[in-house]
Amino acid sequence: MNELASTKGVSPLLGHCPESLPASWYYDPDHFQREQEAIWARNWIYAGRAADLQPMVVKRLKAGGQNLILVKDQDGTISCFHNTCRHRGAELCQAETTRLRSKLLTCPYHEWAYDLQGRLVRIPYASPTPDFRKEDHGLLKVQVKTWNGFIFVCLAESPPPFDEAPDMGVTALDNWPMAELVTGHAMVKEIACNWKIFWENYNECLHCPGIHPMLCDMVPIYGKGLMAPNEAPGWKPGEGEDAGALKPGARTWTLNGRPCGPEFPNLSEAQKAAGQTFVTLWPTMYVVAHVDYARAVSLRPLGPEATELRIEWLFPAETLAQPGFDLDNVTRFAATVVAEDSAASEMNQRGLKSSAFRAGRLMPQEFDVYRFQQWVRTQLA
Repeated sequence: MNELASTKGVSPLLGHCPESLPASWYYDPDHFQREQEAIWARNWIYAGRAADLQPMVVKRLKAGGQNLILVKDQDGTISCFHNTCRHRGAELCQAETTRLRSKLLTCPYHEWAYDLQGRLVRIPYASPTPDFRKEDHGLLKVQVKTWNGFIFVCLAESPPPFDEAPDMGVTALDNWPMAELVTGHAMVKEIACNWKIFWENYNECLHCPGIHPMLCDMVPIYGKGLMAPNEAPGWKPGEGEDAGALKPGARTWTLNGRPCGPEFPNLSEAQKAAGQTFVTLWPTMYVVAHVDYARAVSLRPLGPEATELRIEWLFPAETLAQPGFDLDNVTRFAATVVAEDSAASEMNQRGLKSSAFRAGRLMPQEFDVYRFQQWVRTQLA
């Protein structure tokens, strides 16, 4: 549930019921490839937590349909390259992670070796002629950005400004010690739906009353099909703006509503009262920050009708180390919500493949779905 458009003092409701994206865009293989090239290869894509990438370790990843590698040197500098040797194109790294034995990346085929900045430094056995210049045959670099401890990569030669990627702005999480948080638990789940269906489900709460009973109990306004008071028909400025986000007595998203450890000390009163702060980075991930921990949900298209979700729970190290820490009390809540959203997304995917269904119609409350679909159209244009 993205709360960006739920701006205080303004009703975000649409003044019309626009047509949704064409149904074929959710299952046609040719269109899927078009999106890989126009959206996933041109935007910033989440690649993991900086703290989870150890120095002198190479990690494989997929972004925009491309086979890439991440590596962190001994000084903590992170680089990303295409996973291909400049000799004849062999794959440099075959395992998911590989610990380096030296400060060189060495191709397993003919042993061309590169330093961790991607420069070609050694060509054993062969005898190149004077027309070959090592400096022209370094690894193919990919742009890297680290934000709040999250690593992002972009395949485009001229990436879009990263400051425009988080919908709430790059400073939205500044009151949380995001870069210092450590991964306490991670869950990977494959869902049988197009990646856009997942985002559309995320961007509205009309489904909440019928799909999320536990979430609606925790966040009562969700039980009305709303993300904020100003989404109600007939709402007037000043109505309900100070209502607490969570049910009475709850402080965070855990099974019992109680914080799993000390609350973050630098949060504003508004951030504490909100109960959850969502920051979204299309097309790759969203972050939900609570008073005691944070959660990152990222997605990767596997095909026109398959998407991989990765959910990471992030905590202060002191919270994880405290006696009696109950991880299940934290993770089961969001895992339940994700399972419900996954089932709803798969139901949506199966239904829209009807040969008689061409496109849907959006309701006024689906303003964020409309905003997302317009973003997709713009990216493809």
